Amino acid sequence: MYEWEKLIEKGYRDIGEVKEKLNLTADEVKRIQKIEESYPMFVNPYYFSLIRSEDPRDPIRKLCIPSVEEARRCGSFDTSGEASNTVIAGLQHKYRETALILSTNQCAMYCRHCFRKRLVGLSEEEISKELESIFAYIREHTELSNVLISGGDAFMNSNQTIRTYLEGLSGIGHLDLIRFGTRTPVVLPQRITTDTELKSILKEYSGKKRIYVVTQFNHPREVTREAVNAVEQLLEIGIPVKNQTVLLRGINDDPEVLGTLLKQLTRAGVIPYYIFQCRPVTGVMSHFQVPLREGYHVVETAKQMQNGQGKCFRYALSHPTGKIEILGPLNKENMIFKYHQAKDVKDQGRIFCLPVSEEQCWLN
Repeated sequence: MYEWEKLIEKGYRDIGEVKEKLNLTADEVKRIQKIEESYPMFVNPYYFSLIRSEDPRDPIRKLCIPSVEEARRCGSFDTSGEASNTVIAGLQHKYRETALILSTNQCAMYCRHCFRKRLVGLSEEEISKELESIFAYIREHTELSNVLISGGDAFMNSNQTIRTYLEGLSGIGHLDLIRFGTRTPVVLPQRITTDTELKSILKEYSGKKRIYVVTQFNHPREVTREAVNAVEQLLEIGIPVKNQTVLLRGINDDPEVLGTLLKQLTRAGVIPYYIFQCRPVTGVMSHFQVPLREGYHVVETAKQMQNGQGKCFRYALSHPTGKIEILGPLNKENMIFKYHQAKDVKDQGRIFCLPVSEEQCWLN
């Protein structure tokens, strides 16, 4: 058994298991356990060790430990129209060039801000099962140039399952690349650093088709020695690592924190890819969203701390109509936006202006 498997086996699935470590009262435990019925908790010992338990507002704690604020029912469970883009169970085709596969509902840590709270650790209804049908669809749709294998966490699949995906996709000529969406470099770097078989599989197939890892560091304290080691091992076998940070209240909504994170990532060889506006997800939006105007100020200030490589990202929101880049305020009433990617070809590259209030966090 690899070290990462032991860490998963020893993971915490109920707040009662860590109540003493987090100094929780009996009432707090009871209220959080009620949350767990709707939104499961899972945190492995490695990531849990990053929490500063003496601080109830610790950002790492907020990222992985359920909060009673998750009980608020405002928001939506599908904020970017995933259901309407599903062409086969487990396969989405929203953008012309990209297919997205939901390969699992499991993660190495259940992020409390997850935009797929409707399925992570819960439902398998949206997960890929008929792989041959999925591969056939991708072969038939020659406009597709890349596939994103996501979840859940793509690296929580078994090595054999990962090999099956790579074998099925690497022979499709019109695909330029395959991406794996995984937070394991951040929350369970041992999945990479201690699993020689996984690295052997990735190295083998990266010789047949370009492979990228897309991950999500959200706070500077996640950039540990172990995490950097995982990134370096991926780079050594020829796999670039890109990062999609989510702008989150109480986590990285401070320019100094966000700027430090971006600098640490570029130093480690991770390419900043997106900073995403937190989605209005049920159980998330009420305590994690940052208003758009404030968010622009945070992101732009953090960007000024970077060298040229650290500026290679876009501040965007993933909307049902597409990925919309947040270009900034025009005046006190309006902000400017641009379609970075669009579901409707008529919107591609379109720049538009909308009134945005000081407290507005999303585009309806």
